Amino acid sequence: MTGQTVYMAGVALIGVLGLIGLSVRVLQASGWRRASRTGRTLVVRETIALDPRRRLHLVQCADRQVILLTGGGQDLVVGWVPDA
Repeated sequence: MTGQTVYMAGVALIGVLGLIGLSVRVLQASGWRRASRTGRTLVVRETIALDPRRRLHLVQCADRQVILLTGGGQDLVVGWVPDA
């Protein structure tokens, strides 16, 4: 390999890395990541630790909410939250 070939390969590598970085910035500025998360039907709204093993989770499924107890001998649906 000649010095000129190594130099051109280095310039090409820097150019490709620059284009990748520019693409990431453009996608972040356009809200690409946030747009992919909209429209979810299952969302964990809140979690409360009851003790080192058990937790209560408030989960939204579509437009309804349910409370789940996890971490014990078995997981349990505590109940659905009534619409307000």
